[in-house]
Amino acid sequence: MIAIDANDLGKGYRHYARPVDSLKELILRRPLHETTWALRGASFQVPRGGTLGVIGANGAGKSTLLKLLAGTLQPSEGRLRVDGRVSAILELGSGFHPEFSGLDNVRMGCAMLGLSAAETRERLPEILAFSELGDAVHRPVKTYSSGMYVRLAFAVVTSVDPDVLIVDEALSVGDQHFQKKSLSRMRGFIEQGKTVVFCSHNLYQVKSLCDQALWLDRGEVRLRGSAEDAVEAYMDHSRALDSQQAAPTADAPRRPAAGSP
Repeated sequence: MIAIDANDLGKGYRHYARPVDSLKELILRRPLHETTWALRGASFQVPRGGTLGVIGANGAGKSTLLKLLAGTLQPSEGRLRVDGRVSAILELGSGFHPEFSGLDNVRMGCAMLGLSAAETRERLPEILAFSELGDAVHRPVKTYSSGMYVRLAFAVVTSVDPDVLIVDEALSVGDQHFQKKSLSRMRGFIEQGKTVVFCSHNLYQVKSLCDQALWLDRGEVRLRGSAEDAVEAYMDHSRALDSQQAAPTADAPRRPAAGSP
């Protein structure tokens, strides 16, 4: 059974030379804007119980794709179907109220994910234990470090027993102990037949966790295949770019050898 089905998925943003042009466009019924595509033409499927890695350079469209999958953005074109309950950790601290305590934010987060008050009370001890925040959970989250944000957010989004779990770069700010603990929990979800979409610059983690991967480049799918093949192709591409940038140009002045006049 297919958990995620994307067909020619795209997200574009309109840009107007002047703010009034958006109103004129509506009245005149002719385009007065330019469109910048953050993502375009993305087609792929993820089976239930499958694991999809998303890799690429900054600005490649990774976060846009994950937001579309999570439902926080709507596509400009194409079709998308995600089957089952979705839980996502996207931007660091998103959904948290900085003035409220960690405990209050846990309760609000669980409610936003569809848990009843009784379900939240039942799962609260496990959430707090997994986050390992101790007494800090009673402090306002505006006093938290990036790592503490991630601990709390990951504990909440994985507490609702999602059918599809989406994790963005957030784990990269956690310490080694918590990264290992989080990856272990994601592997547990996979063993239960859950679907995981994992975006990271840590290519070793992508190869270790995922069976398939998408390499995004400038908003388009550059390669879709096994995690091993996609990561190796992306690394080859990155090494080639590094070599090009490191190679001296013909017009570059040569540095005189040591001891020469």
